[in-house]
Amino acid sequence: MAENALAPDRPSARRPALVLAALLFPMGVLHFVMPKPFDAIVPKALPGEPRNYTYASGVAELGVAAALVIPRTRSLGGRLAALLFLAVLPANVQMTADALGNKKASQVFKVGTVLRLPLQIPLIRQALKVSRLARNSG
Repeated sequence: MAENALAPDRPSARRPALVLAALLFPMGVLHFVMPKPFDAIVPKALPGEPRNYTYASGVAELGVAAALVIPRTRSLGGRLAALLFLAVLPANVQMTADALGNKKASQVFKVGTVLRLPLQIPLIRQALKVSRLARNSG
């Protein structure tokens, strides 16, 4: 595995990693710039202050994005991205439940939150593919 850590940065491994990083990085920044919407979707069953989860997930998104960009850490970054997408699924479910129960929420927003849930599957698959491509590009 040590030789793969220094593997060349092949375009076949780089492009999908950079796409995921381009999704994660701005979202990570938003957790700090506009934390209130993220606070609102922290599952109520979690102990403690929602803002702590908002900041922690923002740090995680920024860290995973960085790992995906750096060729030496790309394989790990792909696995971490898959875990991150799984970890934020409860927040996405919470957002959907809240939207569906909110009479003031627009139908477009409600439908968008429902349609967003199954999108986690291709994101997880893509993250695992990035990890596999990075491991095999040496």
